[in-house]
Amino acid sequence: MLKTSTPIELPPPVRQVLSRLPRYPGSVLLVLALNRILAPQLPADTREALRHRRLRIVVSDAGMVFDLSWDGERFTPSPPQSPADLTLTASGHDFMRLAARQVDPDMLFFHRRLRSEGDTELGLIVKNAIDAMDLPVLDPEHWVRTRFGPQPAAALSALRDWLPLPRR
Repeated sequence: MLKTSTPIELPPPVRQVLSRLPRYPGSVLLVLALNRILAPQLPADTREALRHRRLRIVVSDAGMVFDLSWDGERFTPSPPQSPADLTLTASGHDFMRLAARQVDPDMLFFHRRLRSEGDTELGLIVKNAIDAMDLPVLDPEHWVRTRFGPQPAAALSALRDWLPLPRR
């Protein structure tokens, strides 16, 4: 895992637009992605520990909030007014770096760039589940290669410009 870098945040005009988007549709999109990418990789004990627990993901630089829970079989969006058992807060860039396994969650936590509020035990379960995932499952480059084949030049180039993907 790479060390933390200087925080990269969205420009204020982009934040102003994104922060006005309604929460529920964004949560629906996030759970669709998580159910496709993350849910099949969750071990049985993690699935049980997540059952009916409410998670909130806050993308601080985008002013976006996603509410979700695990119903025992899949992630589902939660109503925004429901209290969360665990809230994870970071910038969009740091969340993408976590997903691409370019930075260790502990390092972001100790540099106060990843905040965890609420149920500490649940936070550790989520962190350990992410740490145990196979890299391709959480690597956006893998998603592009799966969709576009081994030579996705244009799509991969555009993705590399936006995401913090490792250069090969």
